[in-house]
Amino acid sequence: MLSLTLAEGAELRTLEPWQAAEFLAQVEKVRDDIRPYIPFAARIFDEDAARAYLQGFAESAAADGPRLWGIWVDGVLSGGTLFRIFETKQHVCEVGVWLDPDVRGRGLITKAVGAMIDWAVGVRGMLRVEWCCEPSNEASIATAKRIGFTYEGTIRQGFNFDGRQRDYQMWAVLADEWRSRS
Repeated sequence: MLSLTLAEGAELRTLEPWQAAEFLAQVEKVRDDIRPYIPFAARIFDEDAARAYLQGFAESAAADGPRLWGIWVDGVLSGGTLFRIFETKQHVCEVGVWLDPDVRGRGLITKAVGAMIDWAVGVRGMLRVEWCCEPSNEASIATAKRIGFTYEGTIRQGFNFDGRQRDYQMWAVLADEWRSRS
């Protein structure tokens, strides 16, 4: 996927190590908004850290593992999507997202994640796509529902973040459910 138009002036494309400065600027802009939910917001404070984070995803994608895309709106990096987990042997992957509050409400995440699921299920043979989020993240929960994920439960103290164990909600869509949606 070189580029996918999400809406007028908005596109999804691979976010690569050479874009570390742009990624760092985006993280700095949205840090306070996403930090309670997105671990990289607590780790990326300089261009070297941004480049290392992006390099990790580039290497992982080359090895058929997790991968990362950016969402550009009017030429400005404004968020992104990723397969945080991409396990081809288990046929399971997990989607993650973040988006600048200034561009929310345009359906960008819904369209981007839909395309990711289409590819994961239709091309790569994934049987289960997961969406995990903090129970207090109402926007993420609403997005999961809108895309078609089903709530499966809350994993108590299942995620260490900021030095403490946190709960997270598990949502999923199965390949057969995704294919049969109208």
